[in-house]
Amino acid sequence: MSLVPAYGISQLRDLQLERLRWTLRHAYDNVPHYRQAFAAAGVTPDDLRELGDLARFPFTAKADLRANYPFGMFAVPRAEVSRIHASSGTTGKPTVVGYTAEDIRTWSEVMARSIEAAGGRAGDIVHIAYGYGLFTGGLGAHYGAERLGCTVVPVSGGMTERQVQLIVDFEPRVIMVTPSYFLGILDEMVRQGVDPKATSLEIGIFGAEPWTEQMRQEVQRRSNVRAVDIYGLSEVMGPGVSQESGETQDGLHIWEDHFYPEVVDPVTGEVLPDGADGELVFTSLTKQAMPVIRYRTRDLTRLDPGTAYPAFRRMAKITGRSDDMMIVRGVNVFPSQIEEQLLRVDGLTPHYLCVLTRPGHMDELTVRVERRPEADAAVAVDAARLLRKRVKDIVGVTIAVDVVEPHALERSLGKARRIDDQRGLRPTR
Repeated sequence: MSLVPAYGISQLRDLQLERLRWTLRHAYDNVPHYRQAFAAAGVTPDDLRELGDLARFPFTAKADLRANYPFGMFAVPRAEVSRIHASSGTTGKPTVVGYTAEDIRTWSEVMARSIEAAGGRAGDIVHIAYGYGLFTGGLGAHYGAERLGCTVVPVSGGMTERQVQLIVDFEPRVIMVTPSYFLGILDEMVRQGVDPKATSLEIGIFGAEPWTEQMRQEVQRRSNVRAVDIYGLSEVMGPGVSQESGETQDGLHIWEDHFYPEVVDPVTGEVLPDGADGELVFTSLTKQAMPVIRYRTRDLTRLDPGTAYPAFRRMAKITGRSDDMMIVRGVNVFPSQIEEQLLRVDGLTPHYLCVLTRPGHMDELTVRVERRPEADAAVAVDAARLLRKRVKDIVGVTIAVDVVEPHALERSLGKARRIDDQRGLRPTR
């Protein structure tokens, strides 16, 4: 029997309204930040009479979580918090999230759904190469795989040679990992003389960073893995907020009985209709320790009707974040747009870095990308020329291309670093 509930759409909307009313009241009564924010917006939980009324309530941003560091956003006594996770805090204080024992059970359930939706089954060996620790990826995947009845290999990130050895020896059917690191694992297989297409891996559940359809094709060309997308973020729960079906591979079904999605205009905050591109916003529906109201993810997507699971809307693949957008001579550019074009050029690999500089008064973007091992210098020159042309014609910005030797760029052991902004290093006069 499937772990995904077979809701009717009207049944799901009634459940969402009931749970949303509970969430707003729970946050208002127990989190001072939300009492103040609701008061400033002139609303109370009683003002939610239908789902559309949620648009009257204030957004929550990452800055709010940092301003209430460490435990100010908790809605239960600290002694009732079973686990704490936190972001890396590379741009300031980390964002801290807490979970009650019931929250952990909910998280395990939606993660188990996600693995099942991807094609995983009880009894599968699941190789988890997401990082463990304060990052939610490893433990979130771990608990979900165990809930589904799988055998878990908790490798975590790093030790790439050992990753390959364990894949060969233990013969997992499923791997959960960032797509950029999986490419590094494939490279290591080739280095060791292991044929990536001859391993036991059949399903790759890839998340924690944006990746393109062209990246999916690259992974599936180099291996026998069926590559599917998973989405989540620690502020909302962790991985398992939405999942792509392994059968349809057509976008990520949001588990809307636990997470209520909206898409808004990134500038005005206006709620956009389904099918329109904008910024993804989530409200938790069942979280006890740390409910979030209209959390601005900064991820850009749209909402489409459900397919494999009709009651649950799909979110399109994340194409970028509103805060990783590069503005180059007035043109908005996302790393995913560059990736999409370079993967259409023979001779280039998916290992790349966007380097931003300002040698004079104008920004310049150089795409540093590795050539494929079989591509000689002449092929690399032609590939660079074609990539410049494709980006100019399709993205609308002029770039420089620096094709480097294979393995010249630093490999990611987790989330890939795609932007090196050197403009702030220019000395001022």
